[in-house]
Amino acid sequence: MESSKSWLGFLLLSFFPALVSGLQISDPQPTTLEKASGQSVKLDCQFQLGPGDTGPLDIEWSLLAADNQNEDKVVILYSGDRVYEDYYEPMRGRVHFNTADPKNGDASINLTGLKSTDSGTYQCKVKKAPGIGSKKIKLIVMVRPSKPRCSVTGTTEEGKNIVLRCTAAEGTKPMQYKWEKTTDNKLLPASAVLDTVEGTINVRNVSASASGSYRCVASNAVGSEECILHLSVTPPRNTAGIIAGSIIAVLLILILLAIILFCFCRARNRKKYEKEICNEIREDVPPPKSRVSSARSFTIGSQRSSLGSMSPSNLQYMGTNTQYDKIPSAEEYDRPPSQAPLPPPSHARMAGPNLSRMGAIPVMTPAQNRDGSIV
Repeated sequence: MESSKSWLGFLLLSFFPALVSGLQISDPQPTTLEKASGQSVKLDCQFQLGPGDTGPLDIEWSLLAADNQNEDKVVILYSGDRVYEDYYEPMRGRVHFNTADPKNGDASINLTGLKSTDSGTYQCKVKKAPGIGSKKIKLIVMVRPSKPRCSVTGTTEEGKNIVLRCTAAEGTKPMQYKWEKTTDNKLLPASAVLDTVEGTINVRNVSASASGSYRCVASNAVGSEECILHLSVTPPRNTAGIIAGSIIAVLLILILLAIILFCFCRARNRKKYEKEICNEIREDVPPPKSRVSSARSFTIGSQRSSLGSMSPSNLQYMGTNTQYDKIPSAEEYDRPPSQAPLPPPSHARMAGPNLSRMGAIPVMTPAQNRDGSIV
């Protein structure tokens, strides 16, 4: 009988040391905590040692991996009467034991400045040979809604369909949206359809009575935020007048463009015509007077040469003849031949043979046309 009890005690000590040692953790069942980001949380882990737990005390907190592909991350450790807090880099400086001496039965830890990445399942494991115990706590770090943005989609005219929208850029879901009217009768339009998940209000055939101020509240388990929307429903626009005004404006623009184009073409044609006139040689310009002067000098020179070739007797005869006494002036040469003075009729013109018998040398006088040019 004694031998059977000893064998039973050996089996219990070998396979169930926790039952024999008496180490117990209060409330070992998994616990779920929900906290907002930025807050602090206490992960509770209280334990009691039995008379048989005589080995060194080790306390380990770890963040369990979400799947079997990754390893568990040690967050904080107590071993050999010493605390090690720098095991997990993302929580450095934010995790501490609740008491300075955890061996008194309090293995709880405090997490400060919570982040959404701190969410997960944490395990508290206490070991004091031969006893061992553990506890799991699920922590959900929720982000409170950011300040939502209220807006209106659609044309705010009577008879149109509009949508009131409320959207929070940040916040842990599930998130709820609540709309309410804060002015007049504080009732939403009769045709309004509210979607609390998407944060929208669909209003069909909106009327002027829908004008006013609206408030939207976005909330989740850890907080709420709100925004204000001012809605003003206007009468319908005069579509016919707008169309008529648009047509008139288009016509005026076309007329203005036509006037500008006409002026441009006219100025271009005028410039082209003036250029052609400048390059054209006029036919009614009279011949230069230098030709008359040359003809006159030629006649005077011919007469002088003829006079120089006469003999003294001829010169004496010519001295007595009044025809040779008068030398034509420059004005007489400039006159047309039709206006040239005729010689006096009293003296008979001397024929060429008579001049030859008298010893004169015949001289040929160049003929002239009516405008004085030499032929």
